[in-house]
Amino acid sequence: MELVDEYDQLYATIGWHPTEAGTYTEEIEAYLLDKLKHPKVVALGEIGLDYHWMTAPKEVQEQVFRRQIQLSKDLDLPFVVHTRDALEDTYEIIKSEGVGPRGGIMHSFSGTLEWAEKFVALGMTISFSGVVTFKKATDIQEAARELPLDKILVETDAPYLAPVPKRGRENKTAYTRYVVDFIADLRGMTTEELAAITTANAERIFGLDSK
Repeated sequence: MELVDEYDQLYATIGWHPTEAGTYTEEIEAYLLDKLKHPKVVALGEIGLDYHWMTAPKEVQEQVFRRQIQLSKDLDLPFVVHTRDALEDTYEIIKSEGVGPRGGIMHSFSGTLEWAEKFVALGMTISFSGVVTFKKATDIQEAARELPLDKILVETDAPYLAPVPKRGRENKTAYTRYVVDFIADLRGMTTEELAAITTANAERIFGLDSK
């Protein structure tokens, strides 16, 4: 938060990651609620389910996920979802809890077009990281090519998942350009056209157009 306060162009998202779900307490929630009221916090996240590492039982992760979705709606904030090896349960929880008017974001999406469309139907936006540039990521590439333009975002997930041609290196914010280049090429657009659209999407979802 020190950096967010120091630099006008920086904003933050804050949430309790699913790999830490087992440590969620009333004290943690009070801490989150205090931080989420900061004027430059624009979303609640990452929240969700992680069945890869399984650092907490599924039922604990589900409970914490549901609770934070509710908090996002109470605070009129979008929420950012981390899901790993848990797409079906993630979908069912979001479907049952509902998405607030500010919507939600599927962070670093790694599913199929079919799954992406199901999440979009719930009110979610699909965010693509450097993974979309990987040679074998054909399902993700199909989603990036076919989804409505107003339902996509781009991101880095730095310091992880650096896009081609920087794959294997530490990821950086500047490498978002490679993700935009790749998706623009998939869709037969210029980089500038897609960058303008995804920037406008981010400004709308995070409320940056009113700040």
